[in-house]
Amino acid sequence: MSLKKHILDLRKRKEQVEKGGGDRAIEKQAAMGKMTARERILALVDKDSFTEYDLFVEHTARDFGMEKKQLHGDGVIIGTGTVYGAPICIFAQDFTVAGGSLGLMHARKITKIMDHALKMRVPLIGINDSGGARIQEGVNSLAGYGEIFYRNTLASGVIPQLSVILGPCAGGAVYSPALTDFVFVVENISKMFITGPGVIESVLGEKISMEDLGGARVHAETTGNAHFFSNSEAECFEQIKKLITFIPWNNDKKAKAFPPKPPKFKGKIEDIIPSDPKTPYDVRDVIKAIVDDSDFFEIQDLWAANIVIGFGRLNGETVGFVANQPLVLAGVLDCDSSDKAARFIRYCDAFNIPIITLEDMPGYLPGVDQEHAGVIRHGAKVLYAYSEATVPKVTVILRKAYGGGYIAMNSRHLGADFMFAWPMAEIAVMGPEGAANIIFKKEIDEAEDKDAMRALKVEEYKEKFANPYVAAAKGYIDSVIEPSETRALLLHAIEVSANKDDHRPAKKHGIPPF
Repeated sequence: MSLKKHILDLRKRKEQVEKGGGDRAIEKQAAMGKMTARERILALVDKDSFTEYDLFVEHTARDFGMEKKQLHGDGVIIGTGTVYGAPICIFAQDFTVAGGSLGLMHARKITKIMDHALKMRVPLIGINDSGGARIQEGVNSLAGYGEIFYRNTLASGVIPQLSVILGPCAGGAVYSPALTDFVFVVENISKMFITGPGVIESVLGEKISMEDLGGARVHAETTGNAHFFSNSEAECFEQIKKLITFIPWNNDKKAKAFPPKPPKFKGKIEDIIPSDPKTPYDVRDVIKAIVDDSDFFEIQDLWAANIVIGFGRLNGETVGFVANQPLVLAGVLDCDSSDKAARFIRYCDAFNIPIITLEDMPGYLPGVDQEHAGVIRHGAKVLYAYSEATVPKVTVILRKAYGGGYIAMNSRHLGADFMFAWPMAEIAVMGPEGAANIIFKKEIDEAEDKDAMRALKVEEYKEKFANPYVAAAKGYIDSVIEPSETRALLLHAIEVSANKDDHRPAKKHGIPPF
C-alpha cells in the first residue's frame, strides 16, 4: 500500500472514531441540550491548540457480548491544549459511546492524561458525562475508579484540578470531582449523586426527582459540592477560562501577572459601611473598591453566603480574599462557612496566593443545631488553615471582631503578617451590650432608670475595650487606618512580603480537624 493510501486510510479511521457513538447518538445528545465531548473540548481550549491522544484505544472486555461491540475511543477523549495560552491537560467523557460508562481502558486513558498533567506540572480539566461504572467489566471498572482517585490525591496541591459536570456523574464516580479543587455545574444538565432516585424510592419509599436529588442548583446552594454555577455550557466554559487566568500552573509558580489597573468602583470606600454597627452592607463592595479594575471573581457565591471567598488582583498580582458578609447572618461563622473558608485558605496556601482577610463578624453562630452539627470541629478548620498557611497573610478589621471570631479570622495570634483596623472597629471578647449586661449587672439592676444606666455602661465599655486602640496599644494591630488608605497599605504589604520565608517544624503532615 502506498503512503498516500495509508494516509487516506488513517483519515478514514479518524473520521469514523471521531463520530463517537454515531449520528443517532449525537442527535440524542443534542436533543438533551448537550454538546458532544469533542465540541466541549474545542469550545474550551484556544483555537487549533488541542492535540488528542489514544484516539484508537478500544475496550478489552469479553463477557456479556462485549467482544462484539466496538466502542470508539472507549467513551473518553484525552489530550492537551492551551487556555489563553496556558497549557492544560484535559479529558472529556463521551456519553454517545456506551453512555460514557467507565471500563478498564476508559480509566487507563484518564489516568494516562492525569499522569501527564502531574509530570508536566500543568492544570488538569476533567469533563464528566457518564452513566457510571461499566457493569459488564465488573471489578475492572471499580479498579479504574480507584486508580483515578489515587491520582487525584497525588496531584492535590501540586497542580490545579478542575471538574466539570456536564451530564450524569453517579455512584463512585462522584468522588473524583469531590477530590479536585473546583467543581463546575450547569443548570438542567449537571446531575451528581451517590444513589439514584430509583434506588431511594425502592429502599425508602420516597419519591424524588433527579434534579432535586443532585441537580446543579442543589450542589451550588445546598451541599456546597459545586464551586461555580452557570445556566449554559458556554457560560461554564467562560468561568473556567477566567479561573485559569487567576491561578498558577503548579505549586512551584505564581499566577501570571497582569498590567495593574486602578479600581473602577464608583463612590468612596468610607461610605460603604453604615454608621450604625447593626446595619448590614455588602462586603463585596469593599473588595471591589480595593482590587484592580474592581474585578472580583467570587467562588461558591450561592453556598454559605455568610462568608465571601474569591480571587482579585492587586497591582496585577493574584490575591485570595476571605471576608465576612454582614448581609447574611451578620457575617458569623458556622459549620458550612467554616468549611468554605478553610478549604479556600488551604488552596491559596498550596498555590502561593497571598490571602487578604476582611473581618466584620460577631463570632460563631450560637444554637443547639450548630453545636450538634459540630461547629466546634468545623470552626477549628479555619483556625488550622490560617495557622498552617505560610503565604503572605494580611487582615483588615472593618467593624466587628468579637470573641473567638476575632482570633479565627487570621488574627496576629494565628500568624498574620500584617494587621490593620479601620477606626470604627470594635475588638472585644463580646459585643458591648452583652458585655455591659454582665460586667455592670449590679449597677444596672440597682439603678432607678435601668435603660439609661445600661446605655451609659455600654458607652463606658466601648470607650475602654470595644475599639481598635486597645489592641493597637498592645501591638496586636499594626496600624489603625483610614478606609481610603486600605488599597495602598495592602499593595505595600503584599509587595514587602513577596519573599516571605516561614519555617515550620519538620513533620510528615499535620492532623487537620476533618
